[in-house]
Amino acid sequence: MITADFRAKAEKEWQKITNPSIPQIFIGMATCGEAAGALSIYKSIESTLMKNHIEARIHKTGCLGMCYCEPMVDIIKPGQPRITYRNLEPETAAELITDYLVNNNYRTDLALGAWGEAIDGIPNLFEIDFLKYQERTALKNIGVINPEDISQYIARGGYKGFEKALCTQQDEIIDEVEKSGLRGLGGAGFPTGFKWKECRKTESYPKYLICNADEGDPGAYMDRSLLESDPHSVLEGMLIAAYAIGCSRGFIYIRDEYPLAIKRVRTAIEQMGQYELLGENILDSGFNFDIEIREGAGAFVCGEESALLASIEGNRGMPRHRPPYPAESGLWGKPTDINNVKTLANIPAIITNGAEWFADRGTGSSKGTAIFALTGKVANRGLIEVPMGITLRKIIFDIGGGIPNGKEFKAVQTGGPSGGCLPAELLELPIAFDSLAVAGSIMGSGGMVVLDEDTCMVDVARFFLDFAKQESCGQCIPCRLGTKQMFDILDDITKGKGRQTDIDMLLELSESVAHTSLCGLGRTAPNPVLTTLRYFQNEYEAHINHKRCHANVCRLLVEEGNIDE
Repeated sequence: MITADFRAKAEKEWQKITNPSIPQIFIGMATCGEAAGALSIYKSIESTLMKNHIEARIHKTGCLGMCYCEPMVDIIKPGQPRITYRNLEPETAAELITDYLVNNNYRTDLALGAWGEAIDGIPNLFEIDFLKYQERTALKNIGVINPEDISQYIARGGYKGFEKALCTQQDEIIDEVEKSGLRGLGGAGFPTGFKWKECRKTESYPKYLICNADEGDPGAYMDRSLLESDPHSVLEGMLIAAYAIGCSRGFIYIRDEYPLAIKRVRTAIEQMGQYELLGENILDSGFNFDIEIREGAGAFVCGEESALLASIEGNRGMPRHRPPYPAESGLWGKPTDINNVKTLANIPAIITNGAEWFADRGTGSSKGTAIFALTGKVANRGLIEVPMGITLRKIIFDIGGGIPNGKEFKAVQTGGPSGGCLPAELLELPIAFDSLAVAGSIMGSGGMVVLDEDTCMVDVARFFLDFAKQESCGQCIPCRLGTKQMFDILDDITKGKGRQTDIDMLLELSESVAHTSLCGLGRTAPNPVLTTLRYFQNEYEAHINHKRCHANVCRLLVEEGNIDE
Protein backbone atom coordinates (compact mmCIF):
# COMPACT_ATOMS: atom_id res chain seq x y z
CA MET A 1 0.00 0.00 0.00
CA ILE A 2 0.99 3.65 -0.37
CA THR A 3 2.37 4.30 3.09
CA ALA A 4 0.11 6.07 5.54
CA ASP A 5 2.93 8.53 6.20
CA PHE A 6 3.22 9.51 2.52
CA ARG A 7 -0.54 9.88 2.07
CA ALA A 8 -0.74 11.94 5.26
CA LYS A 9 2.15 14.10 4.07
CA ALA A 10 0.46 14.64 0.70
CA GLU A 11 -2.82 15.60 2.36
CA LYS A 12 -1.03 17.97 4.72
CA GLU A 13 0.74 19.65 1.80
CA TRP A 14 -2.59 19.98 -0.02
CA GLN A 15 -4.04 21.65 3.07
CA LYS A 16 -1.19 24.17 2.94
CA ILE A 17 -2.24 24.95 -0.64
CA THR A 18 -6.00 25.16 -0.08
CA ASN A 19 -5.78 26.85 3.34
CA PRO A 20 -2.51 28.74 2.95
CA SER A 21 -0.36 31.08 4.97
CA ILE A 22 0.83 32.82 1.78
CA PRO A 23 -1.12 33.46 -1.44
CA GLN A 24 -1.47 30.55 -3.87
CA ILE A 25 -1.86 31.35 -7.57
CA PHE A 26 -3.11 28.77 -10.09
CA ILE A 27 -2.67 29.33 -13.84
CA GLY A 28 -4.53 27.10 -16.33
CA MET A 29 -1.82 25.80 -18.64
CA ALA A 30 -3.36 23.08 -20.73
CA THR A 31 -3.21 23.48 -24.50
CA CYS A 32 -6.31 25.70 -24.57
CA GLY A 33 -4.88 28.01 -21.91
CA GLU A 34 -1.48 28.20 -23.56
CA ALA A 35 -3.09 28.95 -26.92
CA ALA A 36 -5.01 31.82 -25.30
CA GLY A 37 -1.83 33.34 -23.83
CA ALA A 38 -1.34 31.62 -20.45
CA LEU A 39 2.44 31.66 -20.77
CA SER A 40 2.43 35.47 -21.05
CA ILE A 41 0.10 35.60 -18.03
CA TYR A 42 2.51 33.40 -16.07
CA LYS A 43 5.47 35.66 -16.88
CA SER A 44 3.48 38.80 -16.07
CA ILE A 45 2.39 37.45 -12.67
CA GLU A 46 5.88 36.20 -11.85
CA SER A 47 7.36 39.59 -12.71
CA THR A 48 4.73 41.50 -10.71
CA LEU A 49 5.31 39.34 -7.62
CA MET A 50 9.05 40.01 -7.78
CA LYS A 51 8.64 43.75 -8.38
CA ASN A 52 6.29 44.14 -5.42
CA HIS A 53 8.22 41.74 -3.15
CA ILE A 54 5.13 39.58 -2.69
CA GLU A 55 5.71 36.10 -1.34
CA ALA A 56 3.38 33.72 -3.16
CA ARG A 57 3.40 30.30 -4.75
CA ILE A 58 2.48 29.71 -8.39
CA HIS A 59 0.95 26.42 -9.55
CA LYS A 60 0.37 25.20 -13.10
CA THR A 61 -2.99 23.46 -13.48
CA GLY A 62 -4.83 21.87 -16.34
CA CYS A 63 -8.04 22.96 -18.03
CA LEU A 64 -11.14 23.59 -15.88
CA GLY A 65 -13.18 23.01 -19.03
CA MET A 66 -14.30 26.62 -19.44
CA CYS A 67 -12.37 27.22 -22.63
CA TYR A 68 -14.42 30.34 -23.40
CA CYS A 69 -12.88 31.97 -20.29
CA GLU A 70 -9.22 31.34 -21.04
CA PRO A 71 -6.70 32.50 -19.96
CA MET A 72 -7.84 31.76 -16.39
CA VAL A 73 -6.15 32.38 -13.06
CA ASP A 74 -7.23 31.28 -9.57
CA ILE A 75 -6.02 32.94 -6.39
CA ILE A 76 -6.31 31.75 -2.80
CA LYS A 77 -5.43 34.51 -0.37
CA PRO A 78 -4.99 33.51 3.30
CA GLY A 79 -8.39 33.47 4.96
CA GLN A 80 -10.21 33.85 1.62
CA PRO A 81 -11.82 31.34 -0.77
CA ARG A 82 -10.29 30.35 -4.06
CA ILE A 83 -11.42 32.90 -6.67
CA THR A 84 -11.31 32.27 -10.41
CA TYR A 85 -10.55 35.14 -12.81
CA ARG A 86 -11.28 34.98 -16.53
CA ASN A 87 -10.07 36.24 -19.94
CA LEU A 88 -6.98 37.94 -18.54
CA GLU A 89 -4.36 39.85 -20.46
CA PRO A 90 -0.78 40.29 -19.17
CA GLU A 91 -1.61 43.86 -18.11
CA THR A 92 -4.84 42.96 -16.30
CA ALA A 93 -3.12 39.99 -14.64
CA ALA A 94 -0.45 42.33 -13.26
CA GLU A 95 -3.15 44.73 -12.04
CA LEU A 96 -5.00 41.86 -10.38
CA ILE A 97 -1.96 40.83 -8.37
CA THR A 98 -1.36 44.29 -6.97
CA ASP A 99 -5.04 45.18 -6.53
CA TYR A 100 -6.01 41.97 -4.74
CA LEU A 101 -2.84 40.86 -2.97
CA VAL A 102 -1.66 44.34 -1.96
CA ASN A 103 -4.76 46.53 -1.83
CA ASN A 104 -7.43 43.92 -0.92
CA ASN A 105 -9.49 44.78 -4.00
CA TYR A 106 -11.24 41.62 -5.22
CA ARG A 107 -11.50 43.00 -8.77
CA THR A 108 -15.06 41.82 -9.25
CA ASP A 109 -14.90 43.09 -12.84
CA LEU A 110 -12.40 40.32 -13.65
CA ALA A 111 -13.77 37.62 -11.36
CA LEU A 112 -15.73 34.64 -12.66
CA GLY A 113 -16.61 32.97 -9.37
CA ALA A 114 -15.58 31.94 -5.88
CA TRP A 115 -15.10 28.31 -4.85
CA GLY A 116 -17.83 28.10 -2.25
CA GLU A 117 -20.20 30.78 -1.06
CA ALA A 118 -20.61 33.98 -3.05
CA ILE A 119 -18.41 36.79 -1.77
CA ASP A 120 -18.74 40.57 -2.25
CA GLY A 121 -20.64 40.34 -5.52
CA ILE A 122 -18.64 37.38 -6.85
CA PRO A 123 -20.98 34.40 -7.42
CA ASN A 124 -20.37 30.83 -6.35
CA LEU A 125 -18.36 29.40 -9.25
CA PHE A 126 -20.24 26.12 -9.16
CA GLU A 127 -23.62 27.86 -9.38
CA ILE A 128 -22.70 29.33 -12.76
CA ASP A 129 -24.85 27.70 -15.46
CA PHE A 130 -21.85 26.15 -17.20
CA LEU A 131 -20.92 24.17 -14.08
CA LYS A 132 -24.06 23.71 -11.99
CA TYR A 133 -25.66 21.16 -14.33
CA GLN A 134 -22.51 19.06 -14.56
CA GLU A 135 -21.66 15.97 -12.49
CA ARG A 136 -17.93 15.44 -12.62
CA THR A 137 -16.43 12.02 -12.03
CA ALA A 138 -13.65 11.60 -14.59
CA LEU A 139 -13.14 15.39 -14.69
CA LYS A 140 -13.16 15.99 -10.92
CA ASN A 141 -9.49 17.03 -10.80
CA ILE A 142 -9.09 18.98 -14.03
CA GLY A 143 -8.18 22.60 -13.40
CA VAL A 144 -7.95 21.84 -9.68
CA ILE A 145 -4.57 20.16 -9.24
CA ASN A 146 -1.13 20.37 -10.78
CA PRO A 147 -1.11 17.45 -13.25
CA GLU A 148 2.65 17.09 -12.85
CA ASP A 149 2.51 16.56 -9.06
CA ILE A 150 1.51 13.05 -8.00
CA SER A 151 1.20 14.13 -4.35
CA GLN A 152 -1.71 16.46 -5.21
CA TYR A 153 -3.52 13.60 -6.95
CA ILE A 154 -2.93 11.34 -3.96
CA ALA A 155 -4.09 14.05 -1.55
CA ARG A 156 -7.46 14.09 -3.34
CA GLY A 157 -7.93 10.35 -2.95
CA GLY A 158 -5.78 9.19 -5.83
CA TYR A 159 -4.76 5.51 -5.98
CA LYS A 160 -7.23 4.53 -3.25
CA GLY A 161 -9.22 2.68 -5.91
CA PHE A 162 -6.11 0.73 -6.92
CA GLU A 163 -5.26 -0.07 -3.31
CA LYS A 164 -8.79 -1.36 -2.80
CA ALA A 165 -8.50 -3.43 -5.97
CA LEU A 166 -5.33 -5.09 -4.69
CA CYS A 167 -7.32 -6.34 -1.69
CA THR A 168 -10.13 -7.69 -3.91
CA GLN A 169 -10.42 -10.86 -5.98
CA GLN A 170 -9.92 -10.14 -9.66
CA ASP A 171 -13.23 -11.67 -10.68
CA GLU A 172 -14.98 -9.49 -8.09
CA ILE A 173 -13.41 -6.37 -9.60
CA ILE A 174 -14.69 -7.33 -13.05
CA ASP A 175 -18.14 -8.09 -11.62
CA GLU A 176 -18.20 -4.62 -10.01
CA VAL A 177 -17.36 -2.96 -13.33
CA GLU A 178 -20.05 -5.04 -15.04
CA LYS A 179 -22.66 -4.09 -12.44
CA SER A 180 -21.78 -0.41 -12.80
CA GLY A 181 -23.02 -0.49 -16.41
CA LEU A 182 -19.92 1.34 -17.65
CA ARG A 183 -19.73 1.26 -21.43
CA GLY A 184 -16.83 2.21 -23.65
CA LEU A 185 -16.72 5.98 -24.03
CA GLY A 186 -14.60 6.02 -27.18
CA GLY A 187 -17.39 5.44 -29.68
CA ALA A 188 -18.82 1.94 -29.81
CA GLY A 189 -20.25 1.86 -26.27
CA PHE A 190 -19.29 -1.79 -25.69
CA PRO A 191 -19.76 -2.97 -22.06
CA THR A 192 -16.40 -2.54 -20.33
CA GLY A 193 -16.84 -5.34 -17.80
CA PHE A 194 -17.65 -7.86 -20.53
CA LYS A 195 -14.46 -6.88 -22.38
CA TRP A 196 -12.43 -7.43 -19.23
CA LYS A 197 -14.09 -10.78 -18.53
CA GLU A 198 -13.39 -12.09 -22.03
CA CYS A 199 -9.75 -11.08 -21.81
CA ARG A 200 -9.30 -12.54 -18.32
CA LYS A 201 -10.74 -15.95 -19.17
CA THR A 202 -8.38 -16.38 -22.14
CA GLU A 203 -5.54 -18.56 -20.89
CA SER A 204 -2.89 -17.48 -23.37
CA TYR A 205 -0.06 -15.27 -22.04
CA PRO A 206 1.29 -12.63 -22.03
CA LYS A 207 -1.73 -10.35 -22.04
CA TYR A 208 -1.69 -6.69 -22.98
CA LEU A 209 -3.66 -3.60 -22.01
CA ILE A 210 -3.95 -0.58 -24.31
CA CYS A 211 -5.28 2.89 -23.57
CA ASN A 212 -6.63 4.28 -26.84
CA ALA A 213 -5.84 8.01 -26.83
CA ASP A 214 -5.89 8.37 -30.61
CA GLU A 215 -8.40 11.21 -30.64
CA GLY A 216 -8.83 12.49 -34.18
CA ASP A 217 -12.33 13.94 -34.46
CA PRO A 218 -12.51 17.56 -35.69
CA GLY A 219 -13.39 19.75 -32.71
CA ALA A 220 -12.80 17.01 -30.12
CA TYR A 221 -10.34 17.37 -27.26
CA MET A 222 -11.73 15.30 -24.38
CA ASP A 223 -8.89 12.76 -24.20
CA ARG A 224 -6.26 15.46 -24.67
CA SER A 225 -7.63 17.58 -21.84
CA LEU A 226 -7.85 14.62 -19.46
CA LEU A 227 -4.28 13.53 -20.14
CA GLU A 228 -3.00 17.10 -19.86
CA SER A 229 -4.97 17.93 -16.74
CA ASP A 230 -5.21 14.69 -14.73
CA PRO A 231 -3.06 11.90 -16.23
CA HIS A 232 -2.96 9.88 -13.00
CA SER A 233 -6.70 9.18 -13.12
CA VAL A 234 -6.20 7.38 -16.44
CA LEU A 235 -3.04 5.61 -15.27
CA GLU A 236 -4.75 4.42 -12.09
CA GLY A 237 -7.57 3.07 -14.23
CA MET A 238 -4.98 1.17 -16.27
CA LEU A 239 -3.46 -0.32 -13.11
CA ILE A 240 -6.85 -1.58 -11.95
CA ALA A 241 -7.73 -2.98 -15.38
CA ALA A 242 -4.36 -4.72 -15.74
CA TYR A 243 -4.63 -6.30 -12.30
CA ALA A 244 -8.19 -7.47 -13.00
CA ILE A 245 -7.44 -9.16 -16.33
CA GLY A 246 -3.99 -10.45 -15.34
CA CYS A 247 -1.66 -8.55 -17.62
CA SER A 248 1.82 -7.16 -16.99
CA ARG A 249 2.38 -4.75 -19.88
CA GLY A 250 0.41 -1.76 -21.04
CA PHE A 251 0.58 0.87 -23.78
CA ILE A 252 -0.86 4.35 -24.14
CA TYR A 253 -1.34 5.14 -27.80
CA ILE A 254 -1.29 8.95 -28.17
CA ARG A 255 -1.19 10.88 -31.41
CA ASP A 256 1.98 12.89 -31.97
CA GLU A 257 -0.05 16.11 -32.33
CA TYR A 258 -0.56 16.07 -28.54
CA PRO A 259 2.94 17.03 -27.28
CA LEU A 260 1.77 18.46 -23.94
CA ALA A 261 -0.33 15.37 -23.19
CA ILE A 262 2.64 13.14 -24.02
CA LYS A 263 4.92 15.21 -21.79
CA ARG A 264 2.58 15.08 -18.80
CA VAL A 265 1.82 11.38 -19.17
CA ARG A 266 5.54 10.67 -19.37
CA THR A 267 6.11 12.71 -16.19
CA ALA A 268 3.28 10.88 -14.44
CA ILE A 269 4.69 7.47 -15.42
CA GLU A 270 8.12 8.47 -14.05
CA GLN A 271 6.51 9.55 -10.77
CA MET A 272 4.61 6.26 -10.52
CA GLY A 273 7.89 4.42 -10.80
CA GLN A 274 9.40 6.52 -8.01
CA TYR A 275 6.52 5.61 -5.68
CA GLU A 276 6.53 1.88 -6.58
CA LEU A 277 3.27 2.08 -8.51
CA LEU A 278 4.87 0.52 -11.59
CA GLY A 279 7.39 -2.25 -12.14
CA GLU A 280 7.80 -5.49 -10.27
CA ASN A 281 5.95 -6.41 -7.07
CA ILE A 282 3.94 -3.18 -7.01
CA LEU A 283 3.28 -2.10 -3.41
CA ASP A 284 4.49 -5.54 -2.23
CA SER A 285 1.43 -7.15 -3.84
CA GLY A 286 3.18 -9.54 -6.22
CA PHE A 287 1.57 -7.69 -9.15
CA ASN A 288 3.90 -6.62 -11.98
CA PHE A 289 2.98 -3.99 -14.55
CA ASP A 290 4.73 -1.48 -16.80
CA ILE A 291 3.35 1.19 -19.15
CA GLU A 292 4.87 2.47 -22.38
CA ILE A 293 3.85 5.43 -24.52
CA ARG A 294 3.46 4.82 -28.24
CA GLU A 295 3.04 7.88 -30.45
CA GLY A 296 0.73 7.67 -33.45
CA ALA A 297 1.25 9.53 -36.71
CA GLY A 298 -2.23 11.05 -36.70
CA ALA A 299 -4.23 8.69 -38.91
CA PHE A 300 -7.92 8.86 -37.92
CA VAL A 301 -8.40 5.19 -38.77
CA CYS A 302 -5.96 4.20 -36.00
CA GLY A 303 -8.70 4.98 -33.51
CA GLU A 304 -10.24 1.69 -34.74
CA GLU A 305 -8.84 -0.96 -32.44
CA SER A 306 -7.47 -3.43 -34.98
CA ALA A 307 -5.76 -0.61 -36.92
CA LEU A 308 -4.36 0.69 -33.63
CA LEU A 309 -2.91 -2.77 -32.89
CA ALA A 310 -1.23 -2.86 -36.29
CA SER A 311 0.29 0.57 -35.67
CA ILE A 312 1.74 -0.42 -32.28
CA GLU A 313 3.22 -3.52 -33.90
CA GLY A 314 5.07 -1.24 -36.32
CA ASN A 315 2.86 -1.90 -39.31
CA ARG A 316 0.67 0.40 -41.36
CA GLY A 317 -2.48 1.19 -39.37
CA MET A 318 -5.14 -0.75 -41.25
CA PRO A 319 -8.20 -2.55 -39.83
CA ARG A 320 -8.60 -6.31 -40.11
CA HIS A 321 -11.56 -8.66 -40.16
CA ARG A 322 -12.95 -9.80 -36.82
CA PRO A 323 -13.31 -12.35 -35.24
CA PRO A 324 -10.95 -13.12 -33.69
CA TYR A 325 -11.44 -10.16 -31.38
CA PRO A 326 -8.54 -8.55 -29.50
CA ALA A 327 -9.55 -10.24 -26.22
CA GLU A 328 -8.65 -13.53 -27.90
CA SER A 329 -5.98 -12.48 -30.40
CA GLY A 330 -4.83 -8.90 -30.24
CA LEU A 331 -1.36 -7.35 -29.96
CA TRP A 332 1.21 -9.75 -31.42
CA GLY A 333 -1.54 -12.41 -31.46
CA LYS A 334 -1.99 -12.32 -27.67
CA PRO A 335 -5.09 -11.46 -25.59
CA THR A 336 -5.48 -7.69 -25.45
CA ASP A 337 -7.90 -5.33 -23.73
CA ILE A 338 -8.38 -1.90 -25.31
CA ASN A 339 -10.13 0.91 -23.46
CA ASN A 340 -10.58 4.61 -24.17
CA VAL A 341 -9.09 7.39 -22.00
CA LYS A 342 -12.48 8.45 -20.59
CA THR A 343 -13.48 4.87 -19.83
CA LEU A 344 -10.33 4.24 -17.82
CA ALA A 345 -10.64 7.57 -15.98
CA ASN A 346 -13.97 6.37 -14.54
CA ILE A 347 -12.58 3.11 -13.15
CA PRO A 348 -10.93 4.42 -9.94
CA ALA A 349 -14.18 6.12 -8.82
CA ILE A 350 -16.23 2.98 -9.56
CA ILE A 351 -13.93 0.76 -7.50
CA THR A 352 -13.66 3.31 -4.68
CA ASN A 353 -17.37 4.16 -4.44
CA GLY A 354 -18.98 0.99 -5.75
CA ALA A 355 -21.00 -0.01 -8.79
CA GLU A 356 -24.33 1.22 -7.42
CA TRP A 357 -22.96 4.72 -6.87
CA PHE A 358 -22.02 4.93 -10.56
CA ALA A 359 -25.16 3.23 -11.87
CA ASP A 360 -27.47 5.55 -9.91
CA ARG A 361 -26.88 8.17 -12.60
CA GLY A 362 -27.91 7.86 -16.20
CA THR A 363 -30.55 5.82 -17.99
CA GLY A 364 -31.43 2.13 -18.15
CA SER A 365 -28.86 1.30 -20.81
CA SER A 366 -26.49 4.27 -20.46
CA LYS A 367 -25.11 4.59 -16.95
CA GLY A 368 -22.96 7.24 -15.34
CA THR A 369 -21.83 10.37 -17.11
CA ALA A 370 -20.73 11.44 -20.57
CA ILE A 371 -17.95 13.87 -21.48
CA PHE A 372 -18.39 16.21 -24.42
CA ALA A 373 -16.34 18.88 -26.15
CA LEU A 374 -19.02 21.51 -26.71
CA THR A 375 -17.95 23.59 -29.71
CA GLY A 376 -19.28 25.50 -32.70
CA LYS A 377 -21.89 28.27 -32.65
CA VAL A 378 -22.51 28.26 -28.89
CA ALA A 379 -21.71 30.96 -26.36
CA ASN A 380 -19.93 28.84 -23.73
CA ARG A 381 -17.53 26.50 -25.48
CA GLY A 382 -15.67 23.97 -23.43
CA LEU A 383 -15.34 20.54 -21.88
CA ILE A 384 -18.31 19.23 -19.92
CA GLU A 385 -19.28 16.08 -18.00
CA VAL A 386 -23.00 15.51 -17.65
CA PRO A 387 -25.22 12.65 -16.48
CA MET A 388 -26.44 10.34 -19.20
CA GLY A 389 -30.03 11.17 -20.06
CA ILE A 390 -29.61 14.95 -19.99
CA THR A 391 -31.29 16.61 -22.97
CA LEU A 392 -29.64 18.36 -25.88
CA ARG A 393 -31.51 21.52 -24.93
CA LYS A 394 -30.08 21.50 -21.41
CA ILE A 395 -26.55 21.16 -22.77
CA ILE A 396 -26.79 23.72 -25.56
CA PHE A 397 -28.94 26.41 -23.94
CA ASP A 398 -28.32 26.06 -20.20
CA ILE A 399 -24.72 24.86 -20.00
CA GLY A 400 -23.68 26.28 -23.36
CA GLY A 401 -25.50 29.58 -22.97
CA GLY A 402 -27.34 29.31 -26.29
CA ILE A 403 -26.50 30.66 -29.70
CA PRO A 404 -24.50 33.92 -29.78
CA ASN A 405 -25.27 37.08 -31.72
CA GLY A 406 -29.03 36.54 -31.63
CA LYS A 407 -28.87 33.74 -34.19
CA GLU A 408 -31.26 30.79 -34.32
CA PHE A 409 -30.24 27.25 -33.45
CA LYS A 410 -30.31 24.99 -36.50
CA ALA A 411 -28.69 21.65 -35.65
CA VAL A 412 -26.15 19.88 -33.49
CA GLN A 413 -23.73 17.30 -34.77
CA THR A 414 -22.83 14.63 -32.20
CA GLY A 415 -20.25 11.89 -32.35
CA GLY A 416 -17.55 13.43 -34.50
CA PRO A 417 -17.28 13.15 -38.29
CA SER A 418 -19.19 9.86 -38.18
CA GLY A 419 -22.06 11.31 -36.19
CA GLY A 420 -25.38 12.71 -37.28
CA CYS A 421 -26.83 16.21 -37.47
CA LEU A 422 -29.90 16.58 -35.25
CA PRO A 423 -32.43 19.41 -35.79
CA ALA A 424 -34.25 21.76 -33.41
CA GLU A 425 -37.26 19.46 -33.08
CA LEU A 426 -34.99 16.95 -31.31
CA LEU A 427 -33.69 19.33 -28.65
CA GLU A 428 -35.57 17.36 -25.98
CA LEU A 429 -33.76 14.17 -27.00
CA PRO A 430 -31.99 12.59 -24.01
CA ILE A 431 -28.30 11.92 -24.46
CA ALA A 432 -27.84 8.14 -24.37
CA PHE A 433 -26.38 5.47 -26.63
CA ASP A 434 -29.75 4.08 -27.73
CA SER A 435 -31.67 7.35 -28.15
CA LEU A 436 -28.95 8.86 -30.31
CA ALA A 437 -28.84 5.73 -32.47
CA VAL A 438 -32.60 5.89 -33.06
CA ALA A 439 -32.23 9.53 -34.15
CA GLY A 440 -29.53 8.54 -36.64
CA SER A 441 -26.50 9.73 -34.71
CA ILE A 442 -23.99 8.22 -32.28
CA MET A 443 -22.39 9.05 -28.94
CA GLY A 444 -19.00 8.64 -30.59
CA SER A 445 -15.99 9.87 -28.70
CA GLY A 446 -17.84 12.92 -27.41
CA GLY A 447 -17.68 15.69 -29.99
CA MET A 448 -20.68 18.03 -30.02
CA VAL A 449 -20.70 20.78 -32.66
CA VAL A 450 -23.53 23.35 -32.54
CA LEU A 451 -24.69 24.85 -35.84
CA ASP A 452 -26.69 28.06 -36.29
CA GLU A 453 -28.97 29.48 -39.00
CA ASP A 454 -26.00 30.56 -41.11
CA THR A 455 -25.02 26.93 -41.70
CA CYS A 456 -25.70 25.11 -44.96
CA MET A 457 -26.46 21.49 -44.09
CA VAL A 458 -25.45 20.24 -47.53
CA ASP A 459 -22.07 21.89 -47.05
CA VAL A 460 -21.79 20.33 -43.57
CA ALA A 461 -22.37 16.85 -45.02
CA ARG A 462 -19.82 17.63 -47.73
CA PHE A 463 -17.25 18.72 -45.12
CA PHE A 464 -17.52 15.52 -43.09
CA LEU A 465 -17.53 13.28 -46.18
CA ASP A 466 -14.35 15.03 -47.31
CA PHE A 467 -12.79 14.17 -43.94
CA ALA A 468 -13.92 10.52 -44.11
CA LYS A 469 -12.70 10.23 -47.71
CA GLN A 470 -9.26 11.54 -46.84
CA GLU A 471 -8.92 9.43 -43.69
CA SER A 472 -10.01 6.15 -45.29
CA CYS A 473 -7.16 3.64 -45.22
CA GLY A 474 -8.25 2.50 -48.71
CA GLN A 475 -8.25 -1.19 -47.86
CA CYS A 476 -11.90 -1.93 -48.65
CA ILE A 477 -13.68 -0.82 -51.82
CA PRO A 478 -16.95 0.41 -50.23
CA CYS A 479 -15.17 2.94 -48.04
CA ARG A 480 -12.41 3.88 -50.48
CA LEU A 481 -14.67 4.47 -53.47
CA GLY A 482 -18.05 4.94 -51.83
CA THR A 483 -17.03 7.92 -49.70
CA LYS A 484 -15.38 9.52 -52.75
CA GLN A 485 -18.51 9.06 -54.86
CA MET A 486 -20.68 10.51 -52.09
CA PHE A 487 -18.34 13.47 -51.69
CA ASP A 488 -18.31 14.14 -55.45
CA ILE A 489 -22.13 14.21 -55.53
CA LEU A 490 -22.28 16.58 -52.55
CA ASP A 491 -19.59 18.76 -54.10
CA ASP A 492 -21.58 19.02 -57.32
CA ILE A 493 -24.75 19.93 -55.42
CA THR A 494 -22.97 22.78 -53.58
CA LYS A 495 -21.67 24.04 -56.94
CA GLY A 496 -25.09 24.14 -58.58
CA LYS A 497 -24.50 20.97 -60.60
CA GLY A 498 -26.95 18.79 -58.68
CA ARG A 499 -29.31 16.46 -60.53
CA GLN A 500 -32.77 15.11 -59.67
CA THR A 501 -31.34 11.62 -59.17
CA ASP A 502 -28.68 12.71 -56.65
CA ILE A 503 -30.74 12.24 -53.49
CA ASP A 504 -31.68 8.67 -54.39
CA MET A 505 -28.08 7.96 -55.34
CA LEU A 506 -26.80 9.31 -52.01
CA LEU A 507 -29.25 7.11 -50.11
CA GLU A 508 -28.25 4.04 -52.12
CA LEU A 509 -24.53 4.70 -51.68
CA SER A 510 -24.99 5.39 -47.95
CA GLU A 511 -26.69 2.03 -47.43
CA SER A 512 -24.02 0.22 -49.40
CA VAL A 513 -21.08 1.87 -47.62
CA ALA A 514 -22.64 1.45 -44.18
CA HIS A 515 -23.40 -2.25 -44.61
CA THR A 516 -20.34 -3.48 -46.48
CA SER A 517 -17.35 -1.50 -45.16
CA LEU A 518 -14.71 -3.36 -43.19
CA CYS A 519 -14.46 -1.11 -40.12
CA GLY A 520 -16.34 1.52 -38.17
CA LEU A 521 -14.92 4.40 -40.20
CA GLY A 522 -16.71 3.29 -43.34
CA ARG A 523 -19.79 1.94 -41.59
CA THR A 524 -20.51 5.26 -39.90
CA ALA A 525 -19.19 7.66 -42.56
CA PRO A 526 -22.66 8.04 -44.19
CA ASN A 527 -24.29 9.29 -40.96
CA PRO A 528 -23.89 13.02 -41.74
CA VAL A 529 -25.44 12.47 -45.17
CA LEU A 530 -28.28 10.29 -43.91
CA THR A 531 -29.27 12.67 -41.11
CA THR A 532 -29.06 15.83 -43.20
CA LEU A 533 -31.23 14.15 -45.82
CA ARG A 534 -33.62 12.91 -43.13
CA TYR A 535 -34.04 16.26 -41.38
CA PHE A 536 -33.00 18.88 -43.97
CA GLN A 537 -33.98 17.43 -47.34
CA ASN A 538 -35.56 20.76 -48.26
CA GLU A 539 -32.06 22.27 -48.42
CA TYR A 540 -30.90 19.58 -50.84
CA GLU A 541 -33.94 20.21 -53.01
CA ALA A 542 -33.33 23.97 -52.98
CA HIS A 543 -29.74 23.42 -54.12
CA ILE A 544 -30.76 20.95 -56.84
CA ASN A 545 -34.05 22.37 -58.11
CA HIS A 546 -33.62 26.10 -57.57
CA LYS A 547 -29.80 26.45 -57.51
CA ARG A 548 -30.21 28.28 -54.21
CA CYS A 549 -28.34 28.05 -50.90
CA HIS A 550 -30.61 29.48 -48.20
CA ALA A 551 -27.67 30.00 -45.83
CA ASN A 552 -25.66 31.83 -48.54
CA VAL A 553 -22.69 29.57 -47.88
CA CYS A 554 -22.17 27.75 -51.18
CA ARG A 555 -19.99 30.26 -53.00
CA LEU A 556 -20.79 29.43 -56.61
CA LEU A 557 -24.55 29.63 -56.00
CA VAL A 558 -24.12 32.97 -54.22
CA GLU A 559 -21.92 34.36 -56.99
CA GLU A 560 -24.62 33.55 -59.53
CA GLY A 561 -26.91 35.93 -57.70
CA ASN A 562 -29.13 33.42 -55.95
CA ILE A 563 -28.87 35.15 -52.58
CA ASP A 564 -31.73 34.99 -50.12
CA GLU A 565 -32.54 38.32 -48.60
